[in-house]
Amino acid sequence: MEQATELNYTLRTDLAHEDVSRRKPEELPDVQKEELDIGGVRVQKTVIGETAAEKLKKRPGTYFLLELEPGDYHDSKTCRKIELALSEVLEHMLKNLNLKGKRALVVGLGNVNVTPDSLGPYVLDNIIVTRHLFELGTVSEGYTEVCGMSPGVMGTTGIETYDIISAVHGQVDVDFLIVIDALAAASLARVNRSIQVTDAGISPGSGVGNKRKEISSQTMGVPVIAIGVPTVVDAVTITSDTIDFLLKYLNQEAFGEKRPAEMLAAEPLKRNFAEMELPKEDLREQWMGKIGLLTEPEKRSLIKEVLSPQGYNMMVTPKEVDADVEDLAKLIATSIDITLHDSYRNTYLSEKHI
Repeated sequence: MEQATELNYTLRTDLAHEDVSRRKPEELPDVQKEELDIGGVRVQKTVIGETAAEKLKKRPGTYFLLELEPGDYHDSKTCRKIELALSEVLEHMLKNLNLKGKRALVVGLGNVNVTPDSLGPYVLDNIIVTRHLFELGTVSEGYTEVCGMSPGVMGTTGIETYDIISAVHGQVDVDFLIVIDALAAASLARVNRSIQVTDAGISPGSGVGNKRKEISSQTMGVPVIAIGVPTVVDAVTITSDTIDFLLKYLNQEAFGEKRPAEMLAAEPLKRNFAEMELPKEDLREQWMGKIGLLTEPEKRSLIKEVLSPQGYNMMVTPKEVDADVEDLAKLIATSIDITLHDSYRNTYLSEKHI
């Protein structure tokens, strides 16, 4: 089964933290992990070295993952907290790369006509662009030179995304790129609830098996900061996670202590499955048979073996994706704006939020 797993299943995720977390530490000796708290927002920092990057098939670099709770970005007060946390991460990267105050090109990747893939173009719609004002000499003090573009997708333009960005970059003299894209996750809990920021660039479409040419400092010749939100998971992930949720639920029902609120509730209360332990092997076998004893890679490989020939291993997104993408796009755009433009940041911080 282990050999079949290697051949038949590749984890579909763009999130470095997920990839690293599913491997033993001894497999990735040059990976450094750290959990941070930035203004009340939990952030996972992962630094991937050359050796680990080769094993993970990711570029070496620093990856930050902001972990959000459901609905966080729909609440103005909590959203402000996330905006400031994301801005602090971006500020950290700009200072490390000596890019503070430098000219930026913001690129919104994705297909605006496909909601789960429209994050990049939506972010671009909300970005403050100033390059034209610098050329006219009418820009206010405290603003940085910023321009933006949305190159679309090859399916609608017929042109490789990298080629469009490279052509524009060749004409527009900028010092670095900020690229925003929708990602794929390998966990239901992270869909529309995580924001990844990295200095390693991005390979558009890699999480959904449609990998395009890489956009990174190596290919563009200038630093590239990539921001992404996982908006989809595949059916293998949904099925695998559901099996785990069932086992955790049964274990909690059988052996967990019930609070009075749970016993009186007319409907089942929400449970945090991510923080619950799987039952022991004998119970897993009792409740799920041999399926309950499979390792995570074996389980996913088997599910893929069943679903893929039928064409059922679809990419799935939540039904609330329209509102989620719209609010996340505004959040990310605001964070970029307050990071790049000191004057706007001062205005933002002076505003009172209830």
